[in-house]
Amino acid sequence: MKPRHSPLPQRDGVAPSFLELPAGSWPSLLAYLIERFPHVAAGIWQERLQRGALVDPHGMPYTLGSPYLPYTRIWYYREVPRETPVPFEEYVLHQDDNLVVADKPHFLACIPAGRHLQETLLTRLKVRLGLPDLAPIHRLDRETAGIMLFCANPAHRGTYQKLFSERRVQKEYEAIAPYRADLALPLVHRSRLEERPENFTMQEVPGEANSETRIELIARHGDWAHYRLQPHTGKKHQLRAHLCALGIPIRHDPWYPLALPDKGDDFSQPLQLLARSIRFVDPVSGIDQYFASQRQLVWAAA
Repeated sequence: MKPRHSPLPQRDGVAPSFLELPAGSWPSLLAYLIERFPHVAAGIWQERLQRGALVDPHGMPYTLGSPYLPYTRIWYYREVPRETPVPFEEYVLHQDDNLVVADKPHFLACIPAGRHLQETLLTRLKVRLGLPDLAPIHRLDRETAGIMLFCANPAHRGTYQKLFSERRVQKEYEAIAPYRADLALPLVHRSRLEERPENFTMQEVPGEANSETRIELIARHGDWAHYRLQPHTGKKHQLRAHLCALGIPIRHDPWYPLALPDKGDDFSQPLQLLARSIRFVDPVSGIDQYFASQRQLVWAAA
């Protein structure tokens, strides 16, 4: 039986990836890769095979002449163009044998994906803390700052993740958004959120509600307001979509109400959304845990 575990170690805090080859017949592994990934130039696959960047389940490099073997795994390290360092630091608020709690800055992705590999919170923490098995318990958008939980002990990862799937976590967010005098607060906003067919953003549609957020006013500053948000559910982009639907889109939101062009490496206007705090009973220790972000949101100019 072929080994199913990775023959490659982690590299700079990033675990290797794999591709499972499906049933089929191709004249060579190279021919399959060229056909399967038309957006990648053939010369890139040739170069990666020539330098042994793709290996088999036993760690042996594939070559330009390697045959196509269905049901085999190709192991490799993801390669992305040079990443621009995110010029903001994460803070470690708590660390024990099972749990790591970090205060994430804006613009830092949670996990490696797309064009983000080294410049992610997970990779930074793995390297900084020397914890190769560290894994996120939940997620935050790249644009959102604040409290993130990670499990350091693989044996308890599922136990901590159940806290979120079973809604046994109290989460509190804060946001800066326009002030609406006619909006009676506090209020509980419920709606049905579904992904737009034309892009990755969410929209409210008719039907049974699948999302719920409590919204309170903390303070007002001219035409802007500081809000406290308490989500009861965890739908994708829930807070951003809910405030947008209420006519108060979060300040500097690049996706709501309109999905704007990618800002690239522009870090000048962080989304004014913060995962302020989180409270839960630790399922392993039984301790009542509470963690709060040290970060502050920025008011708009008066």
